Amino acid sequence: MKIYTKTGDSGLTSLIGGTRVPKHHLRVTCYGTIDELNAYIGLVRSYDIQKLTNDELLQIQYTLFAIGALLAADPEKSKMPLQEVTSQDILFIERAIDRMDDKLEPLKNFILPGGSQLIAHVHITRCICRRAERLIVHLAESASVSENIIGYINRLSDYFFILARKIAQETETDEIPWLSR
Repeated sequence: MKIYTKTGDSGLTSLIGGTRVPKHHLRVTCYGTIDELNAYIGLVRSYDIQKLTNDELLQIQYTLFAIGALLAADPEKSKMPLQEVTSQDILFIERAIDRMDDKLEPLKNFILPGGSQLIAHVHITRCICRRAERLIVHLAESASVSENIIGYINRLSDYFFILARKIAQETETDEIPWLSR
């Protein structure tokens, strides 16, 4: 099988199920943003991070791949069996957040993203996740999208915020509070 098919040269792509849509279609933008998020998680995993964190991120990547497939499927025409996102997937993220958050000092101010390259990359990952959430919620206004996908992506952005704080604590990197003028 060749990597190039030439079927997209006209600006259209196929959803799972065969429906042809423009490459700028909201559904394509949604699963493309999930792909971007997944790639950025791969970047974060390339750093020297704790094994538990790396393992969690790998599990998240697997789930995001499944979400991408669900978003890439035409809900009315696809017959392909796809992995669903479950309440257990959301619980996995919530437990990870709680585990990390229990060891952090409570926030008294907003914090500015950054502190190190790794922490900055985690914050960029969080921002991509928030963009994916906005796009998916927009798609859900006109198409069928599982509530579990929306819930998972919402929790996931919180996960990355807490992960950035956890890494700052582990690496003894000062968090920079935002202070109004």
